[in-house]
Amino acid sequence: MRQGYFAIIATLWLGACSLPSQKSSSNKVVCTTGIIADAVQELLQGQDSIRVSALMGPGVDPHLYKASQGDIKKLMDADLIIYNGLHLEGKMTELFEKMQQHTKLAAAEAIPKDKLINSSNFASAYDPHVWFDLKLWSIVVSAMADKLQEQYPALASKIGENEKRYLKEINSLHETLSKTVRQVPKNQRVLITAHDAFEYFGRQYGFEVRGLQGISTSSEYGIRDVSNLAQFVYKQGIKAIFIESSIPKRAIEAVQAAVEELGGSVSLGGQLYSDALGATDGPAGTYLGMVRTNTNTIVEALK
Repeated sequence: MRQGYFAIIATLWLGACSLPSQKSSSNKVVCTTGIIADAVQELLQGQDSIRVSALMGPGVDPHLYKASQGDIKKLMDADLIIYNGLHLEGKMTELFEKMQQHTKLAAAEAIPKDKLINSSNFASAYDPHVWFDLKLWSIVVSAMADKLQEQYPALASKIGENEKRYLKEINSLHETLSKTVRQVPKNQRVLITAHDAFEYFGRQYGFEVRGLQGISTSSEYGIRDVSNLAQFVYKQGIKAIFIESSIPKRAIEAVQAAVEELGGSVSLGGQLYSDALGATDGPAGTYLGMVRTNTNTIVEALK
């Protein structure tokens, strides 16, 4: 299986290097995650000539995602490829870097480095989960708008209008969340999840954040990690810990069981959407809906 995957990458690389770049030939924008695709759809709202698609659907972990042959075809046919960058897409990062003849945007890399959070596991890497700071995500949205206007100049005015509207909606939600989190006492603002995806949320809204795994789910956790986190939860008297939609819940259930072995008790506070949106017809099916749903879940469990 591993050899087959790298054979696919080689096929894509050779094709990407040999085919000429053709702007606006197919009117297709391909995004990696649903979070990015949702923003692009907002920016292209009011037109029906450009098709936007996401490679990764609800509940898909981008850190471990491997491109299928169908994905490769979509990428090869796209006018524009938009991915998060900052190594969120893990195994696909090298693939994108080698597609030199294709128009691409690593959207999160538009954020100034002094606003990013360094990874504790990798000194030269940054935490890629920037969408949990709505102020930073606004920078990413503007970078995507600029790239779309460059790619589709006939739609530049409409994209600009949509950008202003969407940024206003993002800022409005930020102001709402800033008030909502005040319901949680300051000494209870500790967010425990399966992997370290919420540091930007914690920095922006005043939560201490602890994850069983690092910023990437490719990082393995062991018995000591579970024990250390359980002891922290027990000693701090934390009321709830959270599972994530894109990660098996057994990781957090192991922490819960370890707390109980220490003589304590901690509840599962609910499911958070970290690396992927929820179902398209659900409350977390859009970026704004996902952030709102997460915050309400956190607040209800910890207040």
